[in-house]
Amino acid sequence: MEMPEHTLEWLLDYKGRRHFFASGHFLKFDIRLVEKSDQVPHGIAYSFTFHEPDGVRLLGFDNAHTVPHTGGRYVKPKVNADHWHRSSNDEGRPYAFISAEQLLEDFFTAVERICETQGISTEVVTDKE
Repeated sequence: MEMPEHTLEWLLDYKGRRHFFASGHFLKFDIRLVEKSDQVPHGIAYSFTFHEPDGVRLLGFDNAHTVPHTGGRYVKPKVNADHWHRSSNDEGRPYAFISAEQLLEDFFTAVERICETQGISTEVVTDKE
């Protein structure tokens, strides 16, 4: 899976960033280039997470590990490690990595959904690298 260079640079600009909301909730972005493999075919290791003010993870998109197989015995298990966590105790659900743009869009959409249901403003008041 080849990613255009401008898209890769744009995605890598998120490396190490933290975006803080007025409520104290924050987004954390960890990303780095890695050797392409069956588990990481795009060559990008990432962890995008949304946290409560005390640091508890509310949501995460990452590829740090594979997730349990969710299909029946006739469904071939996925080899890649892309997945997302809907809560702090969720083991993870497969995520279909399509592109860097789609990954960020899906992450921000999921964050907005949580914020909307919990009445949290998504206005970023501080951005740290």
